[in-house]
Amino acid sequence: MKQLHAIPALILCLAGPAAAQRAPDFTAFDKYVEKAARDWNAVGLAVSVVKGDSLVFAKGYGDIEVGKSARVNEHTRFAIGSTTKAMTSAALAMLVDEGKVRWDDKVIDYIPELRLADAYATRELTIRDVLMHRSGLPGVDLLWSIDENTPPFAEMMRRLRYVQPNSSFRSTWDYNNVVYSIGGAVIERVSGMAWDAFIRTRIFVPLGMNESEALVSQIIGKANVAVPHAMIHDTVRAVPIKTTDGVAPAGSVWSSVNDMSKWMRFVLDSGRVGTRRLISAANFREMVTPQIRAAAATYPALELSAPHFFSYGLGWFVQDYQSKLVWMHTGSINGMSAIIGLLPQDRVGVYVLGNLDHIELRHALMYKVFDMYGTGTTRDWSADLKTLFATTRSPRASNSASQMPTKAATLTFNKYVGVYVDSVYGTITVSANNGALNARYDQHDFGVLDHWNYDTFRSRSKTRTDEPVPFTFALDGSGGVFAVRALGATFTRSPAQP
Repeated sequence: MKQLHAIPALILCLAGPAAAQRAPDFTAFDKYVEKAARDWNAVGLAVSVVKGDSLVFAKGYGDIEVGKSARVNEHTRFAIGSTTKAMTSAALAMLVDEGKVRWDDKVIDYIPELRLADAYATRELTIRDVLMHRSGLPGVDLLWSIDENTPPFAEMMRRLRYVQPNSSFRSTWDYNNVVYSIGGAVIERVSGMAWDAFIRTRIFVPLGMNESEALVSQIIGKANVAVPHAMIHDTVRAVPIKTTDGVAPAGSVWSSVNDMSKWMRFVLDSGRVGTRRLISAANFREMVTPQIRAAAATYPALELSAPHFFSYGLGWFVQDYQSKLVWMHTGSINGMSAIIGLLPQDRVGVYVLGNLDHIELRHALMYKVFDMYGTGTTRDWSADLKTLFATTRSPRASNSASQMPTKAATLTFNKYVGVYVDSVYGTITVSANNGALNARYDQHDFGVLDHWNYDTFRSRSKTRTDEPVPFTFALDGSGGVFAVRALGATFTRSPAQP
């Protein structure tokens, strides 16, 4: 990895010589992050910044767990979420270099049992399609988002045949973690190594990433591991670690900002470690070349950064900021947040990890670092983004008196009893016990359902970290029920009742 000393002419044009040559003030940045973390009520946060082949800033802020004494540092491990995706595409790039697979090979040639609802898509789906989210299928995260219901990945792939497309094949960008994870299945079929073993052997070891684990199961019991947190009943509380091992290639890695600085330098040096190239220049370019237009609504922060284009490559978002090219991605797993942002022209990178669910301070710190390296803006990203999210984020459900139910149920409770099924997601069983409804979703027991409003019930919180889940029953027009809407899916009542 060679350090670049020349200042691109683009910076001089945009910011003027003085701004372009001014060294970043990391003492001021440190104070900025400390204040921003307080303003956003962050629990714990870690930030690293790289320039060329050097780590120029790395620090932790706040707590590993709220109310506990252990503090976050640059070696604290967090879930990096979907920033894992770029590692999966990098692994496939290595296999393309070795001639074992090609980007436009059909997936069915490696996984012949794969079937989608659209026969044409089944035949034509390529590795490139998988990595750029253009299968036409909507997200199906409910397949893995409840730990005890998560089936083996082979079963997830089997159920994809029942998922109806959101759009025609290859016409639209539709983010799908399960489809993306098919890339990991291809790695296993082609290399003969499990995805996690490949990532560890071919990426972590040569990069010296000794604080990284490829699977959530491998982080349990380790030292200096951040505890996830979420806003529950208007209070920030610690929540259990969510496993994403079922869709590992899409988001299971845990790491520190210290280790991820090594990953950033590797990417900024186009896939090289020192003088050793792990990915050819041609296949590295393939990963970060815009492939399809992404949905700008994905990130509200884009309203302020106002890019001219916002696209997706192979595991990377590609956009512009102040006329500079940006490679970036976020990661969001229950109670954990991450962002990576790279300015390849300047070989500048920033990585932010946090242990509070969807803390969008991450975007503010990314743009703040970009500004420190000569874009010429002096915007207070933390304050402006906090204002933006305060006005756009929908209010959370509350148990306050003003939110109490107002209308009686349409039917007697026993009319809602039944078995409700969905070919993709499984079975919800609603039963009646002692005059109350109970719900079970496959292996997960939601317990008592309290009536809420008309034909909507809500699961009763059993612990401090439970949020009520609404169950809305759809009536059949003849005094009965034909479906229940819950967890973002519709489960149809089975004609055969217990």
